[in-house]
Amino acid sequence: MKLLFEALSGPEPILILTHNDPDPDAVAGAVALQYLLAEKGGVTSVIGYHGIIGRAENKALIAYLDNPLLPLTSLEFLELTPTALVDTQPGTGNNTVPPNTMITAVIDHHPLRAATSQAKFTDIRTDVGATSTILTGYLQNVGLEPNQQLATALFYGIKTDTMGLSREASPADAAAYFYLHPKIDPDALIEIERAQVPLDYFKIFAMALRSAYIYQDAIISYIGPMAYPDMVAEIADVLLRLEGSEWIICMGTYNNTLILSVRTRNRKGGAGRLAQAVVGKEGVAGGHGTMAGGQIMLAGRNPKSVAGRLTRRVLQHLNIPSTIKGRRLV
Repeated sequence: MKLLFEALSGPEPILILTHNDPDPDAVAGAVALQYLLAEKGGVTSVIGYHGIIGRAENKALIAYLDNPLLPLTSLEFLELTPTALVDTQPGTGNNTVPPNTMITAVIDHHPLRAATSQAKFTDIRTDVGATSTILTGYLQNVGLEPNQQLATALFYGIKTDTMGLSREASPADAAAYFYLHPKIDPDALIEIERAQVPLDYFKIFAMALRSAYIYQDAIISYIGPMAYPDMVAEIADVLLRLEGSEWIICMGTYNNTLILSVRTRNRKGGAGRLAQAVVGKEGVAGGHGTMAGGQIMLAGRNPKSVAGRLTRRVLQHLNIPSTIKGRRLV
């Protein structure tokens, strides 16, 4: 902790930045870091993000935490603003770092990026399933107990990123999960997990099912325009429940960008490799063994044509013969 405080101590406020369209793990990790810096280091900070918070559960979590995140468009930055990245790293393509910003600290659980080494403080743990686990450990190390709101957020961050400790969860994730469990607000957690969704959610969900095709043990779905960018991840998680499925690739468009989400049940993982192979040099991609994502700027190109090309790359990567015709899911 000493190195973290040394890296982030200073007269000016710190910017804590999550990845674009932050999920519960990023939100909880950022709020935990802000709490730690204020309580033990006397460091003032603001939490920023780019994109939107569209998923109903994520909106409910943000509201429960009293809206601690501010969109980058509403923040004014000075040059060389000390910045701590949480649940993301430089060069991943899933964050928008303001110009002339000094990356001071990086805390993440995704594969290490070369640019990350330039930060004063780095803590990259690919052997854990959630950044919330890392931040929970920080609090424990300095004897700082999270309040009920923060404990609930950290617990939910671990739960969502590891699917309740069933996906890429380490002993550290389990220890943090059960440490936090007695401290959470169970009623609030239920409200967050069961947050109501708009009518358009069901329309898009129906479209995703109708456009899904089965190729042996792979399901590929292109759902077209989306109300929010992480809709593809939400659909992919649901499709992975289909009996016999091993690979899920879901694609959709948002703000002239084609967004890709990959899920797998393969014990050897490979979701990150698949996403990178499929996106190639056309965009950015990355992720874990069982979950990954990517995005490609369309720049006026027909999104269906791009999705079709990516579908062919998926089949090639998975060694599924091109002679096999996909059959509709429904």
